[in-house]
Amino acid sequence: MALITEEVAGQLRQEFQKLTNPVRLAVFSQALADPESEQVRRLVEEVAALDPKITAESYNFVLDTAKVEELKIQRIPAIAILGASKDYGIRMYGLPSGYEFGSLIDAILDVSSGDSGLSAPTREALAAITRPVGVQVFSTPT
Repeated sequence: MALITEEVAGQLRQEFQKLTNPVRLAVFSQALADPESEQVRRLVEEVAALDPKITAESYNFVLDTAKVEELKIQRIPAIAILGASKDYGIRMYGLPSGYEFGSLIDAILDVSSGDSGLSAPTREALAAITRPVGVQVFSTPT
């Protein structure tokens, strides 16, 4: 049974017409230890099937240690939203349902455009930061 309804799939196909560059969705799961991670993998595969510019890559959190380290994945389930040749550092942990699903779609569109949408003054302020900064946003399912 599909996780994305045909109605939602149609809406996503329309949104994905805005895609300009390829996007890779790297999903990290471990089916035996975390059954929810299998749902995340299935969801990512369904999203990727809606447009040829989106590809899904599936990794095992325990077995694919080189990829886990390369993308700095901290826990499962995880989705890394990547450009064709650039990692923007966008990670989502857990099942992106409800409002989080919209955030996943927005991240896909942003990565495809290669533009954060930030204003010039904000970009200048960020460029002035001289040390690494990690930003985490937490949300709860509602």
